[in-house]
Amino acid sequence: MSFFGEFRVNWVTLLATFIGIASGNALSHYTLSLFAPELIAEFGWSKAQFALTGVLQGISVLTIPIAGWFTDRFGARIAVTIGFAAISMGFLAYTVMDGSLLMFFAIWITQHLLGVLTTSLVFTRVIVERFDQARGTSLSLLMMGPPLSGAIAAPILGSIIAANGWRTGFAALAIASAIGGTICVVMMGRKKHEAPTREAKVPLTRTELMAIVRTRTFLLLVGGMALINLPQVFAASQIKLVVMAGGVSDRLATWMVSFYAIGVIAGRAIFGIALDRIGAHLVALVALSLPAIGYLVLASPDMLPWVVAGGVLIVGIAQGAEGDIGAYMISRHFDLKNYSTILGFVRAGLDGGGAIGALMLSMTLAATDSYGPFLYMAAIASVLGAICFFVVGPGRRPATPTELSPAIAPEAA
Repeated sequence: MSFFGEFRVNWVTLLATFIGIASGNALSHYTLSLFAPELIAEFGWSKAQFALTGVLQGISVLTIPIAGWFTDRFGARIAVTIGFAAISMGFLAYTVMDGSLLMFFAIWITQHLLGVLTTSLVFTRVIVERFDQARGTSLSLLMMGPPLSGAIAAPILGSIIAANGWRTGFAALAIASAIGGTICVVMMGRKKHEAPTREAKVPLTRTELMAIVRTRTFLLLVGGMALINLPQVFAASQIKLVVMAGGVSDRLATWMVSFYAIGVIAGRAIFGIALDRIGAHLVALVALSLPAIGYLVLASPDMLPWVVAGGVLIVGIAQGAEGDIGAYMISRHFDLKNYSTILGFVRAGLDGGGAIGALMLSMTLAATDSYGPFLYMAAIASVLGAICFFVVGPGRRPATPTELSPAIAPEAA
């Protein structure tokens, strides 16, 4: 099937997954930092304590591969339904918090362990099954959903919180997530779509799994994903606090959260399209090294607001590339029938790196009350992670419209 033919046949699927990924766990990822100043002020939590939320995602290192297996075994629609129920109920649970940090952590853990079923772990599987010639571009369009919702939600949510309080803000997120999830699930079931591959759903055996996890490609992808996501806590909950620590006003800091999301959109458009035209390993080296510049800018004291905004934008652009590149490289190096299971392990590397990074941030904040040391470490980790992705290599080329798409075995170690 041709590049444009894949879009003509599968546009309903693409739209459904776009709505789903934009209104699921992404809403928490892009908006939690807006609640940080309010929660810290009302409940008396320290910045170091709040940063520990990122450490909690280390629990998902064990559970995300299971979520990937569940998706491969039972299908995306069932997985998404469970995920959206958890996300919406989690937002509602935040509204009844009484100041207990343990209660906040418990809600966060529950929401994110199940909410992973509303992320790229599930939705990119649907896309790579149906797009081959346009795989990079379609992944790019899909992955624009989260930052677009973040860019739109940040200023609106900021106004809601300012006018009506943070509890109303969480209630608004619950409603938005429930509506988006319902639309996604309904649309995913409206039409039977064609896929470029015709692979039987054969369960992955333990022997096959062990063979995969020992490959050089698998280890580099997991390790690289962990390194580039050491600073994940920055995007998830600390953007506003970081820029305010640099002297940016509260109102401008809120807009910079939206500015970060705009950068993610730009990164996904630019590098997603590049994946269909340039070797993925080359795209990874350039794109995933970029945030080092942004982190160094943000670590520098007394920077002008427009320079700080530029640093936030650069980090956002690189963050946008990461989701496309990881999903694309897995689809080109491994068998698609096991796609979500393998992506689950790579996502475990992502969350494991994020948890370690959050712990590092909490420790450096407690010791220095400054974001500088952590941002310098984040810059180094980003470059090392980009090198890991580069060493993996480009993977197989897209099939031509006249070719069949055979199952792709994992590369030899």
